[in-house]
Amino acid sequence: MALRNTALALASVGLRPNVPSIFCSLLASRSFASVETGYLYAKSHEWAKVDGDVATVGISDHAQAELGDVVYVELPDIGKTFSAGETFGVVESVKAASDVYAPISGEVLEVNSELKDKPATINADPYKSGWIMKVKVTNKGDLSKLLDAKAYEKRNRALSSESSACWAIQNLSREE
Repeated sequence: MALRNTALALASVGLRPNVPSIFCSLLASRSFASVETGYLYAKSHEWAKVDGDVATVGISDHAQAELGDVVYVELPDIGKTFSAGETFGVVESVKAASDVYAPISGEVLEVNSELKDKPATINADPYKSGWIMKVKVTNKGDLSKLLDAKAYEKRNRALSSESSACWAIQNLSREE
């Protein structure tokens, strides 16, 4: 709403904002991603599903939708340790490559080796068969910094509302 009001204020003095359509289309794709309950989410769009001292980690439906068709996944080495927020791999798609960050601190116990031959599994099922690694959680305090499904969905909806404001600004900039 604030963006639309700003656009209206600019228009009232004869200025027309020009927002590239690619920016708006990227924002629009955010609103259709699914969010699974029982998972914890990082703001960088990785998820962790914790079972005792072990967490399964992957990227959210939102992240895979933003990336597009995944063509390569760099998996971490078993035994490697990561701190929360540290890069543990890369996911490459036909349109982008993105670092993947550890949502929690831990030691890699297992990786999803199926992703080597079938990286698009992340697109088809990011929360089940598209998981990337399993880690032994070494700092349970990291969990309190993650978002539950409801908070993550609310955050994504807020990002999606930017898309609506973007549409309004674009259309306003086309008016004469």
